Amino acid sequence: MENRNVIGELLGWTFGVIFFVIGLINVFWGNDPGFGIFIVLASMAFMPPVNKVFTNMTGWKIPVYLKVLLGAFILWAALGVGELPDKIGMMLENLN
Repeated sequence: MENRNVIGELLGWTFGVIFFVIGLINVFWGNDPGFGIFIVLASMAFMPPVNKVFTNMTGWKIPVYLKVLLGAFILWAALGVGELPDKIGMMLENLN
């Protein structure tokens, strides 16, 4: 059972950080910073400490299937509609 918790926390941190970075890219290199802020806030749902605080405050744990749906939405919105590869290109040009 402990291995499952460790794997769950590792996956939570991994996806949380990936989605957080996607949100930051959209905030600073996108044409819609509000969308980027939404992605940053949505990424918090994946991070284990935020989950613990949320569960303690509300008594409700976010189900895994909702996280999967939220993650799929973030990826769809960032890669398809949000043109993430183009924004990454702009970011790399600005950093050089």
